[in-house]
Parts: sequence; C-alpha cells; structure tokens
Amino acid sequence: MTTPEPTRSAFMFNFDWFHGPGLRRQIEEAKERCAARKFPEARQNRQGNGNTEYQKYKDALETRIILYLKDGLSYEMKEMVDIGMSSALAFECMPVDENYQVGAYVIVVPFEDIARVEVFAVHPDDKPQENIRIPGFRTGTPEGRD
Repeated sequence: MTTPEPTRSAFMFNFDWFHGPGLRRQIEEAKERCAARKFPEARQNRQGNGNTEYQKYKDALETRIILYLKDGLSYEMKEMVDIGMSSALAFECMPVDENYQVGAYVIVVPFEDIARVEVFAVHPDDKPQENIRIPGFRTGTPEGRD
C-alpha cells in the first residue's frame, strides 16, 4: 500500500497567512517602502534603524488593507474578527457609502475566494483629505456599467 502524498493548498491565502507572518510582512514591507520614499538616503545607506527621523516617520505611518475577491468585489479591512472559524476570513470592513458608516459590517469570506491583498501605507500628514475610495476590479462587467 502506498502512502498518499501530502496535499498542499492551491490557494495562497489561508488562516496562517492572515494570522501569521504573511500579512505582517506585507504591512511591514509597505511601511518600509513608504518611509524609504521620504528618506531614500537612509535605505540606501542601510541606516534606517539608526535614523531617528526615519523611524519616527515610519512609526507614524497608517495602513489600509484592501481585499480583492475573485467575483470582482473589493473590501477595505478595518480589523480581523475572531468568530472561532479557521476555514474563512472574518473581518469588519470600512463602508464606502456614507449612509452605512453609522453601523458595522462583519464579513466572512472563504479563503479560496480571495484573489489578492493590497496594503497601502501613508503618513497622516501626506494622506489625502477627502475619503478616497480605492476601487477594486470587476471582470466581465458589461460595458457602460459603473
């Protein structure tokens, strides 16, 4: 009798990626790159850790996490929610429509439905004043539709 080969998930995103080092590394990378744009000499000279202005700037950075789903919808994650499930991602999302910003949306998405995750890092002083919507992508959308 042969031993079955261990199966590997064909999906990049899973519970461990979001709750382990995967998302944390992506957030850190976005912050590093944002700070390096402001202080290119610190990164080039590998002095980021010793440069106090660089570190203060980096520590003040805010991030936005955008989830793009395979069905074309996108969500901005406010924070992850623990509902005792490891087969899907539960999170509170940021409503775009002002009429819905009085409540809270908690969404559960199967990991296999997540197409990509984007992290946007920005300093509060550089952040656009208006609440910009980060649009997602929609495949197969009929022409003439928003």
